[in-house]
Amino acid sequence: MVLNVGNSRLAMGVFASGELHHVQRIPHDQREAWPEAIRDAWSKIAESDSPTIAGASVNPAVMEALEHVIERETGRKVQWVGRELDLPVRVLTDPPTETGADRVVNVAAAYEQLGKACVVVDAGSAITVDCCNDKGEFLGGAIAPGVEMMLSSLHERTAKLPQVDLATPLGVFGRSTKEAIRQGVFFGVRGMVRELVENYATELGSWPELIATGGDAQKLFEGWELVHAISPDLTLYGVALAYTNHHIKHGT
Repeated sequence: MVLNVGNSRLAMGVFASGELHHVQRIPHDQREAWPEAIRDAWSKIAESDSPTIAGASVNPAVMEALEHVIERETGRKVQWVGRELDLPVRVLTDPPTETGADRVVNVAAAYEQLGKACVVVDAGSAITVDCCNDKGEFLGGAIAPGVEMMLSSLHERTAKLPQVDLATPLGVFGRSTKEAIRQGVFFGVRGMVRELVENYATELGSWPELIATGGDAQKLFEGWELVHAISPDLTLYGVALAYTNHHIKHGT
């Protein structure tokens, strides 16, 4: 069983024989749903040989609370990437320990599939745009506010701008205040991503494939020619890869 503890929700997946068979996502304000969801996921592998749990987290407060529920419901402890489990690729940031494990496993999972330099944009509570080279080494990237943070900030920190939800903008010009906000945020994110990927390509000497993931990826990037693929479960695959690589490396 694999876990991705983000800033706004918990994602759980179940892998068997290398295949992802079950995925569930629970917002952090619905923690009362954890026990049943954990029991349901665990039941799918509990009778298999040596079932285990691995996770990545960017949210220490939620991570600690989740550990107690996991251990109570499964009798197992979580092996966390970057703590009990080695990072799955070489990380060249300064220092590597301060780079979010989710960012690293995203890039590792993308590189595992592509086998060459690539970029991952993760559009969640924050937007990260990270890059690896042809050796699969994590070079670093960029962090920006997520779409919900942008939209909420415009509403909360101005006198008259309304709260707007994310949607594909209509036409070229925002002909209402709501549409103008959508134009700014939607194309602002795309423009940022394009600029960053162009910078990375200049540094690498070749154009890297771009993989998108995260809760807002579909709305932001579906059909965009710059994106090679949208992979909603990329982080879960990255956690599973980190677990596998760690235990192969250490012979455990």
